[in-house]
Amino acid sequence: MKRHLHLLLIDPQNDFCDLPDAYCPPNPAGNGKLAPALPVAGAHADLQRTAQLIRDGAAGIAGISVTLDSHHRIDIAHPAFWQTAGGGAVAPFTQITAGEVREGRYAPRKPAAMARALSYLDALEAAGRYKLMVWPVHCEIGSWGHNVHADVRAAYNHWEESTLRPVHKVIKGTNPWTEHYSAVLAEVPDPQDKGTQLNTDFIAHLGQAERIYVAGQAGSHCVKATVEDIARQFGPARRNKLVLLTDCMSPVAGFEAQQQAFLAAMAEQGLRLMTAAEALIELTENT
Repeated sequence: MKRHLHLLLIDPQNDFCDLPDAYCPPNPAGNGKLAPALPVAGAHADLQRTAQLIRDGAAGIAGISVTLDSHHRIDIAHPAFWQTAGGGAVAPFTQITAGEVREGRYAPRKPAAMARALSYLDALEAAGRYKLMVWPVHCEIGSWGHNVHADVRAAYNHWEESTLRPVHKVIKGTNPWTEHYSAVLAEVPDPQDKGTQLNTDFIAHLGQAERIYVAGQAGSHCVKATVEDIARQFGPARRNKLVLLTDCMSPVAGFEAQQQAFLAAMAEQGLRLMTAAEALIELTENT
């Protein structure tokens, strides 16, 4: 009997890829070419392996889900939201804590946002998983950087046409008041926004699979947070459904240790670690 083997692709988007020049189109609004906003070293090769896995293992794949990081330009984790004590710009990759805001080192550019921003920072730090990082504007809704890597999209488009099944897409990150690394739960859920709360429908959708192969970017952040949350929801009885494709994800520079610690922790919890080649063996047997 054919097994339900599912592929979960987390944020396989242009802005996270260290794309070669040939993959970057001309910038219609100016000179030069468009370029990824937050490229992760190794991501392009990861996603090419992922695309090859989809092509070669297509007949054995029962379902594919893709999550899409989706942001507004004005976002609590983007530079335009913040200013320094002297009113200057805040550079990308600046970490901001609640204490620094209370000390006056940083402040929202919009004074009316102060109370909500501080409430968010306090809740984020109390949760203990992340502190606020100001990232370059990335995966802006409607932009080229928001699009899925061309090879991955071509591969899953072919799978859709051959199986007559749509790829299941999950949007996350549209609320500008909270970071949303995990595809199933924002870092600080907004009680007024269901899109930031636990995505029980998506968890149930994944739960129907016998095995879920996970690939995407970045292994230190969105893959990590998504898998941690799904594993928590699945619990000990079901978390062994999850398989992490270790050569189909890479960490943000400077966060290599976080990815390694994540992989080790998940393995201890019963998740399997595989390469794309090892996953292909299972997929080709599932025909």
